[in-house]
Amino acid sequence: MSTSTKLWLSLVRMFSGRRPLLYSFQASLPRLPVPSVDDTIHRYLESVHPLLDGDQYQQMAILAKDFKNSKAAQLQRYLILKSWWATNYVSDWWEEFIYLRGRGPIMVNSNFYIMDLLYVTPTHRQAARVGNVVHAMLQYRRKLERGEHAPLRALGTVPMCSSQMERMFNTTRIPGIETDIVQHLSDRKHVVVYHKGRFFQLWLYTGGRHLLPSEIETQIQRILNDKSEPQPGELKLAALTAGNRVPWAQARIKYFSQGVNKVSLDAIESAAFFLTLDDEPQGYDAAKTNSLDGYAKSLLHGQCYDRWFDKSFTLISYPNGKIGINAEHSWADAPIVGHMWEYVLATDCFHLGYTEEGHCKGDASRSLPPPTRLHWKIPKECQEVVERSYLSAKQIADDVDFHGYLFREFGKGLIKKCRTSPDAFIQIALQLAQFRDQGVFCLTYESSMTRMFRDGRTETVRSCTTEAVEFVRAMEDTAATNTQRLVLFRKAADKHQNMYRLAMTGSGIDRHLFCLYIVSKYIGVDSPFLKKVLSEPWKLSTSQTPQQQLNLVDMNKFPKYVGAGGGFGPVADDGYGVSYIIVGENLITFHISSKFSCPDTDSYRFGQYIHRAMMDIQRLFMPENDRMVNTGKPVPMENGKKQL
Repeated sequence: MSTSTKLWLSLVRMFSGRRPLLYSFQASLPRLPVPSVDDTIHRYLESVHPLLDGDQYQQMAILAKDFKNSKAAQLQRYLILKSWWATNYVSDWWEEFIYLRGRGPIMVNSNFYIMDLLYVTPTHRQAARVGNVVHAMLQYRRKLERGEHAPLRALGTVPMCSSQMERMFNTTRIPGIETDIVQHLSDRKHVVVYHKGRFFQLWLYTGGRHLLPSEIETQIQRILNDKSEPQPGELKLAALTAGNRVPWAQARIKYFSQGVNKVSLDAIESAAFFLTLDDEPQGYDAAKTNSLDGYAKSLLHGQCYDRWFDKSFTLISYPNGKIGINAEHSWADAPIVGHMWEYVLATDCFHLGYTEEGHCKGDASRSLPPPTRLHWKIPKECQEVVERSYLSAKQIADDVDFHGYLFREFGKGLIKKCRTSPDAFIQIALQLAQFRDQGVFCLTYESSMTRMFRDGRTETVRSCTTEAVEFVRAMEDTAATNTQRLVLFRKAADKHQNMYRLAMTGSGIDRHLFCLYIVSKYIGVDSPFLKKVLSEPWKLSTSQTPQQQLNLVDMNKFPKYVGAGGGFGPVADDGYGVSYIIVGENLITFHISSKFSCPDTDSYRFGQYIHRAMMDIQRLFMPENDRMVNTGKPVPMENGKKQL
């Protein structure tokens, strides 16, 4: 840390008190700085150098030089001006143009999911599990509204922005013709529950207090026992949120602006969150092949009509007691939802608990009114719109090739003994796996947070560096020794760590280039360089799922109470999406997605290449360091390309 940073931290601690609240540091957080154009262009050209041949690189360098000498100064002035009056010069544009203005489906393409505990299911009673989890969510929301959660700090020291948490509950993405909006309401006292094609409104308060877990269990069991049939058009109604945004916006105006349809839609959009009671059991089962694959696809898209994809999050409950979340992405990033999820799972298992029979503890009031059905009058024309949205969404869902993979050979513990960052280790392994799978290197996206700045969200770490490429080529070169490879690996790891630091501290390049492009569109300045940069595809998109943000569970005492992480759909039609969570000291879980329709990708195959890459890199640190790594033919796969 610099002297000025240490001084700032000392002042922050002094004025925040011994037990600061969630938002105690907000006013003292610095604004995200605008990098210099020279630095951004230099780092950009450095990042694409290993991906372009000589002629392509020279062409890009000419475009960059022309931009710097002609239009860059004008655009930069506007951006600096915005940074003076906006709390964050990136975040509002990022939310609007990356998320809300997108007119394609948000299911799979934008929403993400988070899984339950990997090994433990505290009760196999569906209604009881929902009772505890929903009650824990209400406790979390109350602490959130009062600001009673401890503020998060990077490395346990530097305060991080908590503004994204404000819209966790009572929030819905509302479709529009040209752009969506995010609607956030004050305290809501109900949730909407979907079960077997019916929508129910469930009140969460009685007599001025939250429902007890046992009372929520009773209410959920009433819904599970309800034998009524869906109303005409009700079964697949939520498919409107899974398809293209314009048809949904038009249908909302035409068919849901008055009468019972408006009342029922208002109930959904004003709910604290959405809850789905599924019929098919899910979760990790060591005895079943590909159990994580089906679990992930269920959370990511379900049947395309049984999640309300516009809600800030949908809680999904399964009949075997497992749960999970599907989250809309525009209002916040995955670590924010993960923070709430850690609190909920810990509260569920270690504070609320269950009886020996698996029910929620405590007695339920017998005077509670039962949940009420939402009523709809869906005309045939609207049902046709719903069906078209469903068919469009189903085509997307059926194309998702997913593979959940548990890497148990080693974990964070061994990697740290190698004096290497676990994230850098995994990112370099992904580069090696990508090259072995595709035979070429590609533009790689790793998400990094910028929440050390006010209203900060994310920045991109471009993981395919020159140093990583040199290391991968050495791994594939039978003439190279492991000593040489290890030297190159350390250079690549150091480079990655430095890039991650730059991204976290406001010196990344991609958000700066994005904002320069937005300014150019606003003022009508054409830039071939910025157009080229913003059109480049991310064929490998990666993200690490954070864990132990709250440290509520001692992983040494309770090693089985680990989360399974979460994931997202493929970003490119011909690429991979990879999310990973470093669980404890000896487990890393990978969530890999691609598309069946691409003949060149296979999520299971890529998982095998990741395993092999991790093991090959680990061998570099073994005492017999100069032994050759196997760089022959790919390991045989258990199954070939899956069929549509």
